[in-house]
Amino acid sequence: MPPFKKILIANRGEIALRVLRACQAMNIRTVAVHSTVDRNLKHVGMADESVCIGPPPAAESYMNVPALIAAMELTDAEAVHPGYGFLAENADFAERVEESGFVFIGPRAETIRLMGDKVSAINAMRQSGVPCVPGSNGPLDDDDTRSERLAEEIGYPVLIKAAAGGGGRGMRVVENPQDLIKSINLTRQEAKAGFGDATVYMEKYLTNPRHIEIQVLADAHGNVVHLGERDCSMQRRHQKVIEEAPAPGITPEQRAHIGGICTEACRRIGYLGAGTFEFLYESGEFYFIEMNTRIQVEHPVSECITGIDLIRAQIQVAAGERLPFAQEDIRFSGHAIECRINAEDPDSFLPRPGMVETFHAPGGPGIRVDSHIYEGYRIPPNYDSMIGKLIAYAESREAAMARLRGALEEMVLRGVVTNIPLHQRLLADPGFRSGGSNIHYLEQLLKKKPS
Repeated sequence: MPPFKKILIANRGEIALRVLRACQAMNIRTVAVHSTVDRNLKHVGMADESVCIGPPPAAESYMNVPALIAAMELTDAEAVHPGYGFLAENADFAERVEESGFVFIGPRAETIRLMGDKVSAINAMRQSGVPCVPGSNGPLDDDDTRSERLAEEIGYPVLIKAAAGGGGRGMRVVENPQDLIKSINLTRQEAKAGFGDATVYMEKYLTNPRHIEIQVLADAHGNVVHLGERDCSMQRRHQKVIEEAPAPGITPEQRAHIGGICTEACRRIGYLGAGTFEFLYESGEFYFIEMNTRIQVEHPVSECITGIDLIRAQIQVAAGERLPFAQEDIRFSGHAIECRINAEDPDSFLPRPGMVETFHAPGGPGIRVDSHIYEGYRIPPNYDSMIGKLIAYAESREAAMARLRGALEEMVLRGVVTNIPLHQRLLADPGFRSGGSNIHYLEQLLKKKPS
């Protein structure tokens, strides 16, 4: 008996197709919603039903809550999977879904709200024993003298961050006392304009950290597990480019320790579903920065090394089922690396939408391609430039990199410009190949001319 009879997929692109495939494997009927420009998406044609919810702008379609609720009512869907992005971490949407008599496949609205505000999230994690970056432990007020004293106590450089920010937006590094107050005021203005909330806080700016995150799963019966860590340090402007699991240099003892802290924190806040604790890691120490209360783009690498279907687990726990495994049942095996394939210029990083004239997906042992594109598909200019993910899995990191290099060579994608050359450059780079690079590595590499 499937946990739900019918699920509405409130997203587009590769994640919508990923959710649809999981539903098909569970014998769950699907409803695809789409904007007018997305009627030719692969998952729309594969779904049992489809509903057009508005014009191309996301605010008028994929983020149009009344249209989504109406689509659920029209099709008699029982639950909605939000994917990532759009409304996936919108507490008001989760609340509206539940109030309308449907199931939101994700955490409870109050949990999303708690973890969506960076100040309340950090305070909740401190109370749960999760290590955090030294900082203001709350929002900055209008007392400039207090802010100056805080910065001196924390130690320069410091980072001013918007409480409602995310995705690398709403933050400013301050190197010296002379720039502090001006930076606080500028960040407040940007936060108000960008997020509708001028609240900012301060924390220590770590000089050479790595970005390590812990994947967790929790059910409504108090069972919580972690699926190990991912290294997401290859970033440009705080946007991830390559992710891998496990993280190079993290020992099984460290994994068990920080994973245990995260699962206990989930129990304390009553977490439900899949989630990710994001940390900065420097000098052997983990520092919590935020929690993503949704499935992550990079979830496939965790699936590869554990054999656990995260989307299936999300659906099961949302239906009230118990997790079918305990922490001691989870085994970590091999290594997985993921490249985000974007329709963008590999040098300027500007989006390059257009018609896919030829597409051949690579294959072979250990190769996985999560993509919604096909020959004849026109990539619209209205949404994120990511058009797929290429994942390689093998018994070791070196073997996974070798498979990934071969898969990038095999992939044929004509008609649009992509960032495949950037991934090939990274996989040939000695610094990346050695593992354990910090979050600044890619941007420093991009300043150098390719050899």
